[in-house]
Amino acid sequence: MIAVLDYGMGNLRSVHKALEKMGFQAAITQDPAELRRAEGLVVPGVGAYGKAMENLRQLRLIKPIREFIESGKPFLGICLGLQLLFSGSEEFGFQEGLSLLKGRVVRFPFSPAGESSKNSLKVPHMGWNAVHIQKRSFALDGIADEAYFYFVHSYYPIPEEQEMVATTTDYGGEFVSSVRLGNLFACQFHPEKSQSLGLKILKNFGDLVYR
Repeated sequence: MIAVLDYGMGNLRSVHKALEKMGFQAAITQDPAELRRAEGLVVPGVGAYGKAMENLRQLRLIKPIREFIESGKPFLGICLGLQLLFSGSEEFGFQEGLSLLKGRVVRFPFSPAGESSKNSLKVPHMGWNAVHIQKRSFALDGIADEAYFYFVHSYYPIPEEQEMVATTTDYGGEFVSSVRLGNLFACQFHPEKSQSLGLKILKNFGDLVYR
């Protein structure tokens, strides 16, 4: 079974339905025992970093997540589920993360109120954008370089170890849009909102779980 982690931070149903559409058994859960029994784990999420960590602590899910990833079983993080893997985020002051990956999460720069420039960024970064493949991954099997995926975010990770970078994306400069480490793949874009290519990533993940 693939566990889709419910920690109160949104977009669970769309991920769950997409996995089932690809033919995989999946269940939405916040039960640590069920998480430990799962063969694959998906941590999606949208919203505030600090609130997400608070919810994980209250639900006693931090240790099970760490143990799951350290076990080497397939893991997929989506959007906030990518950012939480890092040491922390600068959102509303420093917020401590899971510290499973070395690095920090930072905000896109933006122009102060009243100023405008052809080079200023709209934040959040929202819509379709290309990913540039830096390192092949099980999740990217069959995905072409510069394929387009759907993004909605104001923050992005800066990993300390460049060898984990799977893809980058250009939005006022290159930022890391996915990482891969062993059987862990985590992306800033939303596969569940990215039509056929997004479903391909979810299928690749499910195939790894059930191979």
